[in-house]
Amino acid sequence: MEPFAYAVSGGWASGISAYATVLVIGVAGRTGLADTPEVLQRTDVLVVMALFTAIEFVADKIPYADSLWDTVHTVVRPIVATVLGWVFVTDGSSAEQFAVAGVAGGVALLSHTGKAGIRLAINTSPEPASNVAVSTAEDAVLLGVLLLATQYPWLAAGTALAVLVVMLATVIMIARRARRGRRVPRPL
Repeated sequence: MEPFAYAVSGGWASGISAYATVLVIGVAGRTGLADTPEVLQRTDVLVVMALFTAIEFVADKIPYADSLWDTVHTVVRPIVATVLGWVFVTDGSSAEQFAVAGVAGGVALLSHTGKAGIRLAINTSPEPASNVAVSTAEDAVLLGVLLLATQYPWLAAGTALAVLVVMLATVIMIARRARRGRRVPRPL
């Protein structure tokens, strides 16, 4: 059952940053911190993921550039999570591989939706510090959840689900407030 825990935590993390997720999982396997698939530990994979993680790290801190990056990655993040889910179930049946891959991809899409929605709202803020603060917090929580998953996969999955619920509730709240704001007549 641990592949499902990895699917939830890895899927959530992939929805935030697919490249950082693959990088952290690969490095954790390479250093012996976790038993991860060897394909993720290859030097060429780690170098490419480190490069894309660095680009994303910078783009994620710039208002509106982050939303453009998120738009492009609406497709990329769930696909990476799905592939990660598939790769993590090498010993299981095809049905288990499909289930874990589906969970990982679905959670990644929800996580990405939460991230992109919150970031879009933050971009309307007049000061750039909130964008940098939220991006840095996302990076820290992502690293924490993935490192937690190396030793306590179910705890990491529960943490990822709790953060996901908060993210989606925040997006719903923002959307409701935005709709209410449009309905209120403005004084002349």
